[in-house]
Amino acid sequence: MADETPTTEERKVRKVRKVREGIVVSDAADKTIVVKVTEQVRHPKYFKTVQRSSKFHAHDATNDAKLGDRVRIAETRPFSKLKRWRLVDVVERAR
Repeated sequence: MADETPTTEERKVRKVRKVREGIVVSDAADKTIVVKVTEQVRHPKYFKTVQRSSKFHAHDATNDAKLGDRVRIAETRPFSKLKRWRLVDVVERAR
């Protein structure tokens, strides 16, 4: 039997991180934005389409995103108690 320990290349493989897109609902804190992500899901019993929303605190190092902007955020290591996401890019500016 061959030794089945993982090689260094196999250890370097990272987990695919989640990416979400939503609207900035707060930019009051320094280097932090709150993003509201809305998704449409089917109700398990009535099969009607229902909108569910979640709010994520995201790290914005350059304070680039403003209130109402559509942004893309990605999962990352914890920055603080609530911040587990970081700003990837601003998809669309608020009008």
